[in-house]
Formats: sequence, structure tokens, C-alpha cells
Amino acid sequence: MKSSVNGSRPATTARPAGAAGQRTDGHPRPVNELVHEAADLAADLVRQELRLAGAELSAKGRRAGRGGGLLGGAGLLAVIGLQAFVAAAIAGLALVMPLWAAALVAGGVLAVTAGLLALTGRGQLRKAGSPVPERAVATSRTDIDVIKERAHR
Repeated sequence: MKSSVNGSRPATTARPAGAAGQRTDGHPRPVNELVHEAADLAADLVRQELRLAGAELSAKGRRAGRGGGLLGGAGLLAVIGLQAFVAAAIAGLALVMPLWAAALVAGGVLAVTAGLLALTGRGQLRKAGSPVPERAVATSRTDIDVIKERAHR
């Protein structure tokens, strides 16, 4: 039977026969039957590990997508802001200060706004973590260790 790690995988159905290597009538099970059962269990294990890895990568991908979208939004805001509002802001500020000072103030405000959006997006990307499906790798290693331990018995 498969081990269940923190309840992350459902247990498989019960074995068709009694204790390992024994039939319900007490006679030993044929080797081909045991090998077939082991192959079925290994295939089930691989399918479950692949489902776990897929779910983990999907969740990480969504988080990375949000972070990337925020970074893209920061870039878009910077470009649109530079093109559309810089001229108007400079013209408005030039009424109360020299033209060069008005341009400096407008550029500084846009740079600070873009920097805040970039920091927020970078934080989202960091929360996404490593692209490696860590839980799937850990449970696979545990399963391999259990199989090796039982094979040495």
C-alpha cells in the first residue's frame, strides 16, 4: 500500500489478497501476481506524484503571473506617464518656477510612482518562490526511501 504524506494523497484500495505475499487461504502468492501488483502500485504512485507536481506548478505560475503583470503595469505606467503628462505637468509648473525645475519635479514624481509599482511586483514574484515543485519532490523522495527500505527486508 502507498504511504500518505500529510494527507496529501489518497490511500489506494486494499490489496486483493491477504498479507504481503500470502493469499487469504494461507498459500503463498505467485511471483507474477506480486510483480503485477507492484507495477500497478508504482504506476499509481507516479500518476499521483505528477498530479501533485502539476498542482504545485500551477499555483506558483499564477502567483508569478500576478507579479509579472504588476511589473508590466509599472512599465506601461512609466511610458504613458512620460509621454502624456510630462509635457502638461512641466507647462503647469513652469508658471510658478523655472522651466528646468518644473521638468525635474514632474520626472521625479513619475519615477517614484513607477518604483513603487516595481517593488510591489517584485514582492509578488518573490512570494511565488522557486519554480521547482518542492512538495512533489519531497514526497517522491520519501516514497523512494520507503520502497528502498522495504526492498532490503
